[in-house]
Amino acid sequence: MQYPLPESIGNPDLLAGREKEFALFNKWISRIPKRLSKSRAILARRKSGKTSFLQRIFNRLWSENGEVIPFYINISEKKMWLPDFAEQFYRAFASQYISFLERDEAMVREPLSLDAIRQYGLDNGNNSLVKDIDLIRHYREQGSFDLAWDTASGAPHRHAGVSGVSFLVMIDEFQNTGEYIYMDEHHQHVDNSIPGTWHDLSESKLAPMLVTGSYVGWLINIIDTYLEAGRLKRYMMNPYLEPEAGLEAVYRYAAHYEESITNVAALQINRLCMSDPFFISCVIQSDFEGKNLTSEEGVINAVHHEITDRASEMSMTWGEYIELSLKRINTVNSKHIMLHLSKHADREWTPRELKQELRLEIDEKEIKKLLQNMVKADLIQRGGSDIDYRGLTDGTLALILRHRFEKEIATYQPNVETTDLKQDFGDEIKRLKKEKRSLRGMVNHLSGMMAEYMLFNEFRSKKRFRLSRYFENVNPDVELNITDVVMRTKFERPDGKAMEIDVLATSARAWLLAVEVKKTKAPVGLPAVEDFLEKVRVFADLRPDNVVLPAFFSVGGFTEDAMRFCEEKGIAVATRIEIF
Repeated sequence: MQYPLPESIGNPDLLAGREKEFALFNKWISRIPKRLSKSRAILARRKSGKTSFLQRIFNRLWSENGEVIPFYINISEKKMWLPDFAEQFYRAFASQYISFLERDEAMVREPLSLDAIRQYGLDNGNNSLVKDIDLIRHYREQGSFDLAWDTASGAPHRHAGVSGVSFLVMIDEFQNTGEYIYMDEHHQHVDNSIPGTWHDLSESKLAPMLVTGSYVGWLINIIDTYLEAGRLKRYMMNPYLEPEAGLEAVYRYAAHYEESITNVAALQINRLCMSDPFFISCVIQSDFEGKNLTSEEGVINAVHHEITDRASEMSMTWGEYIELSLKRINTVNSKHIMLHLSKHADREWTPRELKQELRLEIDEKEIKKLLQNMVKADLIQRGGSDIDYRGLTDGTLALILRHRFEKEIATYQPNVETTDLKQDFGDEIKRLKKEKRSLRGMVNHLSGMMAEYMLFNEFRSKKRFRLSRYFENVNPDVELNITDVVMRTKFERPDGKAMEIDVLATSARAWLLAVEVKKTKAPVGLPAVEDFLEKVRVFADLRPDNVVLPAFFSVGGFTEDAMRFCEEKGIAVATRIEIF
């Protein structure tokens, strides 16, 4: 796959999980050419993966070069004058459209100028592009900025109708269109009604929209006010991955950032970070002095640092979110209520129940007003009835709130007990250790995708072990003393053919353990193990001072003839990774 749109996650390999979400939206996208797909909104808090999700959809559609042409734009938190925004929007759209037609990635990264877009239209008989540029410039010269914006914003729907193609219009952080677009050049008068631009466009079946917002309450209010509630079908994206995908994220981040971990530590990091990929990335990349992710204590200290240190990436990101949201309701009572709701997000609470439970000295009307403001600020959510409220089901936020507010609230409310996060993390790891059966299932499932990483970590963390710990068909007395482990060692056969060993472990006594990894569910057959043996012999010729020990790991097992061949030739075999 090509990546014309640089993804905010960085290396594309870092994206883990989201199979359910991709399956859902791929099905939705497949219906766009049939004009059956209704515009949608993805709602989720910051750092939940929305942007990476949209960018991956763009890159996939662009690479497939199929029936749906993707258009992606992020509305940044930057003040812009309406005519400038109109030009920026149109340049992004037209450049991505042309890049799709011409298969030129550069136009996505560096949008064409209006002159270049117009010239392309002239050279290629696309009169719609020429007309758009002329109209946008004419309206801007005449001071008709609203008309210039209408021309730009309606371009995807209009071009789809004229050209008979389908577009997917992806607008990231859609709520910012109503906050940062100004009617005057000096940015004095914001136009909050800009989202209303898409009142009719959101119903387009030629160019349906997919919008996101990090401030859920704010975005919902905009949708309800300007687009009518039913025009954008809403999807709540869970910031947390499935446990298996979270564990995969731990391995991916550790490998890419060359951070030493053990397989047991990977399980601990994933559990304490609640399979939150952003939390995981913060822990793996943490600048915590003395960080050691190969021990239980080291994992707890690193996670605790990211939650409690004001300068950590995790703490700063959430601190910014909380401070912005608390501007209008920064009171001890609101913090007390918010903290309580986040701790008990499994149930709903009425103002009366909160007053009694928390022993608040303000009346129920004031409590309800605080609750309504917290809903608008995206700090809590509404319940089933008009008087019910509940906390966000976000364990990461709950940890931050506990650290930030418990001590402050306890000075005013003696009934509030402060807790020790480190102790809680230790208790969570103890619970993790008791779940070996379910964890084995998770690890066995994950080995189909991440076997190289897991073997790499096992060999590096264990240092000294008998080969029979991991492989069959070996001398039980052979013990390795690992001095170095690398993945994907490349070399060439004498005729120049490129070869690669998946995992190579160097041991004392000049032994080299060369492991081939096959992750397919089907059993490995004889040709595959014959090819591997040839590879080992070529590699051994290049390392005459070493003794190469061949080993083959196959998730799907081996056919009978393949297993017989391995036994005859002394190739160690394994079908699962035992990390406990």
